[in-house]
Amino acid sequence: MNAEPGLYHYTLCGLDDVYLVNGFTRHDTPYGSGVSIEDVAGLHRVIAEDIIRRRARLDGAEVRFLRKELDLSQSGLAALLGVDAQTVARWEKGQTDVPGPADRLIRILYREQASGNSDVRGLIDAMADLDEIEHRRRCFEETAEGWRTAA
Repeated sequence: MNAEPGLYHYTLCGLDDVYLVNGFTRHDTPYGSGVSIEDVAGLHRVIAEDIIRRRARLDGAEVRFLRKELDLSQSGLAALLGVDAQTVARWEKGQTDVPGPADRLIRILYREQASGNSDVRGLIDAMADLDEIEHRRRCFEETAEGWRTAA
């Protein structure tokens, strides 16, 4: 896609299809022309919201963008999703498609962070912790009141 004159093709976010109409200043530097963006954090919030509202499956660049906005490493995101870090790396490289449940969960995690809520993240963290617990024996006993977990 060729940019219209006056648009700025913002590629530093890692996405190929982001163009800015305004909110940036072009200037000359001793090293050539440069661009300053007034509110990068605000811009990234709007980009992320646009990504999570789209109906199309997340592509690799979008997964990477959202992961970075969530301030997670590939292994951190992998732990939350119950996959290994190489799986996340393959998604980000576009080598494999992001499965539907992982796609939805990444969107939910971003939406939750943006809203300042942590209910889902807390639940996912607790579930990830459970995955780390070594399997133990579960014992139950019958009492006069019925069955219960044994001490």
